[in-house]
Amino acid sequence: MNNNEQLKTNLPQVPESLWRAANTFESYPKLTEDTTADVAIIGAGIAGITTAYLLAQSGLSVVLLEAGKVLDGTTGHTTAKVSAQHGVIYDEIMHHFGHEQARMYYEGNANAASWMRSLVKEKQIDCQWADEDAYVYIQSEDNIKKLEVELTAYGKLNIPGEWVDPLPIPVPSRAGIRMPGQARFDPLAYLHYLLASAVKQGVRVYEHTTVTDVEEETSLKIRTYGGSFVTAEHIVVASHFPVYDPGFYFTRLHAERSYAVMVEPEKPYAGGMYISDDDPARSLRAVIHNGKEHILFGGENHKTGQGICTFGHYERLEKYASETFGIRNIPFRWSAQDLISIDKVPYIGPITGRHERIYVATGFAKWGMTTGTMAGHLLADRITGRDNPHAEVFDPARFKADPSFKHFIVENVNVAKELIAGKVGIVHKNVNELGNDEGAVVRHNGKRAGAYKDTSGKLFLVDTTCTHLGCEVEWNNGERSWDCPCHGSRFNYEGHVIEGPAVEDLPILDVQEQ
Repeated sequence: MNNNEQLKTNLPQVPESLWRAANTFESYPKLTEDTTADVAIIGAGIAGITTAYLLAQSGLSVVLLEAGKVLDGTTGHTTAKVSAQHGVIYDEIMHHFGHEQARMYYEGNANAASWMRSLVKEKQIDCQWADEDAYVYIQSEDNIKKLEVELTAYGKLNIPGEWVDPLPIPVPSRAGIRMPGQARFDPLAYLHYLLASAVKQGVRVYEHTTVTDVEEETSLKIRTYGGSFVTAEHIVVASHFPVYDPGFYFTRLHAERSYAVMVEPEKPYAGGMYISDDDPARSLRAVIHNGKEHILFGGENHKTGQGICTFGHYERLEKYASETFGIRNIPFRWSAQDLISIDKVPYIGPITGRHERIYVATGFAKWGMTTGTMAGHLLADRITGRDNPHAEVFDPARFKADPSFKHFIVENVNVAKELIAGKVGIVHKNVNELGNDEGAVVRHNGKRAGAYKDTSGKLFLVDTTCTHLGCEVEWNNGERSWDCPCHGSRFNYEGHVIEGPAVEDLPILDVQEQ
């Protein structure tokens, strides 16, 4: 679709997160000289900032490195539900991990939410915190049995929950499970406090500082793109997709994109946070903007680089909002990228069994508000020598034969398929066929290339081979980016890295003025 066609909808032409628009952050310098710390943290999202905050409170010196700007990644584009209800998951976790570890999964997330609630109240953080019940629901009669089994798992695990039919809101549904006492908030207003507090306690923050490697000697050394080093006793890799990957996490994770539109509705909203266990999934929660209640509609998940006409995902959410609550206007639309592990449980702990002072936090599967906070506690406890009863279930060294091995094979077959398809696919588009504000894979000098014309007609041509492992990127018209279908790396139309695991930009082939 030509982006000019987007103007026919109520959707904003340019994606922007409400949280990024509503909050401002200090700018932090780029690392330009060698430095040392007790702990170096790679990635300034909720996991990295929470870890830094807790370690600073323990008296450790901390350096926090961010390749772009702080909180401009997934944390800044979340739907911001603080909940231990992560869809229909507890029966599955109980069967694959056992009763005790399924209970630990719940407790770890519930405790993280309680800690956040207490901190907001104690420090009086102005972040629109609102306690809400959470609902997971189904739209199809075919899924009734699955929901009944999930509620039985709640009972076995002593998780508070009850059957609800009908739901309090006018959406297509058959039944749901209510988990009381969850919450919603403005995540960046909350993390603004944590980051500012961490800086006051001595945490040093560096933006626009890309990590290229980790060297292991007596002390650990992080090498950055500019040539500077950070020497530390411990390293936390909280960069969403691990930028340092001795454990081959790219074979154990897949990236998914999901979409959100924020709507001022015509009908009133009865409260609560909702997510459907259907395909496509639908997510709803309230949010206050300019003194008015809006509804944040989310969903339309797909593997990164494998969504056809990505702007269409926004349009389908717009249609759903119109059919359920009506639309006065849509101030914001945005999308997010999440990583999902092969057994759907995050990896939090030592990055491998041979790297006991390097830790990872990844695979939050769209529930990073509680799992990212929990990761901060798990890693801070590990580094400071404190036991944490929830650590075992999230240990990255785990590998369950069922379902992990099956999912491991499936995910990597998918990667191989996308790698081959990108290499042998036929390119039909010509550069001259592109309109302004349109991008596509084209044939340039006899080879595959990525082309984008901006609103003034300026043409940008990039090499479409992902600099991570060589898959061919695809154009994302909803975000104006080049997305890798294999491991989720993303690049802007000028070829610069937006999201890893890639750290090198796409080579520029040509730039032509109109």
